[in-house]
Amino acid sequence: MQIDLTGKTALVTGSTEGIGYAIVRQLARAGADVVVNGRSEDKTAKAADRPKGEGAKGSVTAVAADLATAGGCDALVAQVPHVDILINNAGIFQPVDFFDADDEVWDRHWQVNVMSAVRLSRAYLPGMQKLDWGRVIFIASESGFNIPVEMIHYGVSKTADIAVARGLAKRMAGTGVTVNSVLPGPTLSEGVVAMLAEERAKTGKPIEEVAADFVKKRRAGSIIQRAASVEEIANLVTYLASPLASATTGASMRVDGGLIDTL
Repeated sequence: MQIDLTGKTALVTGSTEGIGYAIVRQLARAGADVVVNGRSEDKTAKAADRPKGEGAKGSVTAVAADLATAGGCDALVAQVPHVDILINNAGIFQPVDFFDADDEVWDRHWQVNVMSAVRLSRAYLPGMQKLDWGRVIFIASESGFNIPVEMIHYGVSKTADIAVARGLAKRMAGTGVTVNSVLPGPTLSEGVVAMLAEERAKTGKPIEEVAADFVKKRRAGSIIQRAASVEEIANLVTYLASPLASATTGASMRVDGGLIDTL
């Protein structure tokens, strides 16, 4: 199976590191011209330089914008008026008990995790429809099904992402545009490494072992019994972004290590 995205332009939001950056790297290796997005001008520019030495066949450019606001989304669209592939990856997570999570915590997760994707999908889908080809992928989470007790606000935002993706797939019915969500399980991204830093320092174990211990304790239903790598998530996203996935739409695709316990 050969994935060729030559001639396609892709935007990956929140892609200066972690899952987002891994997706950038894979799409660029497949020949897509990729736009990296982050909030910091410097960090975004540095991230856009990296794929050149990592096998990129397509171009990689940087556009800094804070997608937590409508104005930030508008600024991004103004600089990148059309894309063939939109990866709604921008997201945050913050473990906070329900009774300590105030309106600001809920609203920030909603604005970043849900409304950025809504605004950008609304901006780019009409152009895809005119060309009768496009891919929109929401990076959701298994937490959208298994709401984590330590961050209910996050889980709810990811449930919303899955629902929006399903609704948009139906809205684009009969076109060459597909819309799907991807559901990673615990993944060894920079954010997770930071979350586990205290436990890593306490035990002295390699981060992979600390992450595996976390999965076994807090996500005991995992079949693989470890955290996924960012590359494992990016592999599925790259396939869904390709012409090979033309019959897959409205789906919530799991790359959760078997954590969601339904058939």
